[in-house]
Amino acid sequence: MAPPPLSRRGVLTGGAASLGTALTPTAAQAAQTTHQEHRPKKAVVFRDVRPFAAKEAVDLTVIDGRISDEPAPRGARVIDGGGRIALPTLVDAHIHPDKTTWGSDWITRKPASGIADYCAQDVEVFRTQRRPVGERAYGLMAHAVTRGTRAMRAHADVAPAYGLAGVEGVAEARERLTDALDVQIVAFPQHGVIRTPGTAKLLKDAARSGLIDMVGGIDPISFDQAVDEQLDLLFDLADRYDVGVDIHLHDRDEKGTKVLRGIVERTRALSLRGKVTVSHVFCLPFLEKEELDSMAGDLADLDIALTTVAPNESLVLPITKLQEHGVRVGLGSDGVRDSWSPFGNADMLHRAHILGWITDVRLDGELTACYEVGAHGGADVLGLDRADFSAGAPADFMLVQGECVPQVVVDMPRRDVVVHGGQIVARDGELT
Repeated sequence: MAPPPLSRRGVLTGGAASLGTALTPTAAQAAQTTHQEHRPKKAVVFRDVRPFAAKEAVDLTVIDGRISDEPAPRGARVIDGGGRIALPTLVDAHIHPDKTTWGSDWITRKPASGIADYCAQDVEVFRTQRRPVGERAYGLMAHAVTRGTRAMRAHADVAPAYGLAGVEGVAEARERLTDALDVQIVAFPQHGVIRTPGTAKLLKDAARSGLIDMVGGIDPISFDQAVDEQLDLLFDLADRYDVGVDIHLHDRDEKGTKVLRGIVERTRALSLRGKVTVSHVFCLPFLEKEELDSMAGDLADLDIALTTVAPNESLVLPITKLQEHGVRVGLGSDGVRDSWSPFGNADMLHRAHILGWITDVRLDGELTACYEVGAHGGADVLGLDRADFSAGAPADFMLVQGECVPQVVVDMPRRDVVVHGGQIVARDGELT
């Protein structure tokens, strides 16, 4: 079973409490249904827009946050799209907003030779930032909204050096953006699960807190040096507290494939089909065709999702081949202006552009596919409905000036209007 879609908060549902009388469950349900049927519908018409750069402009009717093929009800608000292209907003399937220095003073980074060095610098940055995690994360996540991001999976570090400050800060930012952005939070043990005493308890505390959607892991062999102990712990937490699993896997050799097989075995044994994601998965691009096909078949059979941040030509996932097997693959930003790198901007259109650049695509279909990985691929990974403009689809889209989707991927025009749940949440690069 795929991860449950994140709820669209703020939608009126009615209910017995508003009727002021004590009702039996059956009567309450009937009253709620009647109330919903007769309550005013929130309707908006986006006039003169071109979904997916269609040649002919149309009027998009949105009712209660969803695309509708019904006539707009009387009194619907009308917004003129001016002939702009309408494109699904994008999903950032892998980002670390708790680490960011976005909106803060420039930091000078030191040389680093491995994950342990980066972790030490993370702690130093955390201790020297004047702004708390919640404020920094909010600034970055709000910026992502203005660039056309509808949802994200946010990895927040959990370690004795921070406690649950990262998780709590990202959850605070999520709450502030509740009407503009859907967010899943991963409790991510960047410092290792087993090698850093105290982390396992923090992961358990996070899973019990109700703030997170998934528990994370990191390189069980090469970094944690405790493959079975780490995987057993993570999958036990997922099974016990009904959360998902999202594991960072950077190993490029047989260590990576060994971990991947361990993930497959545990997903099957605990019936966690559709609730497991593996991020980066640098070992897959190096597999021979026969082994890749076999691994992709196992991943698809258990609906284990993958994410890539398109780091370079050799480490990007073989997305098309994986999708041919039915594997869900999403695209993400990774770190943004943190101790690991001065780069990053949380702009998923830019990330789709980078994906096309490093894979050396040039055909229109290939460029469009880069966009679709960022939009539909990410939605699939997070368990969200695709924002594909079909009747009933979420009204999550953006309006841009342009000729066609491939040209938008290449030129990355300004996001003139960003719509989430049928409401304008950003205009001309600013939150509304």
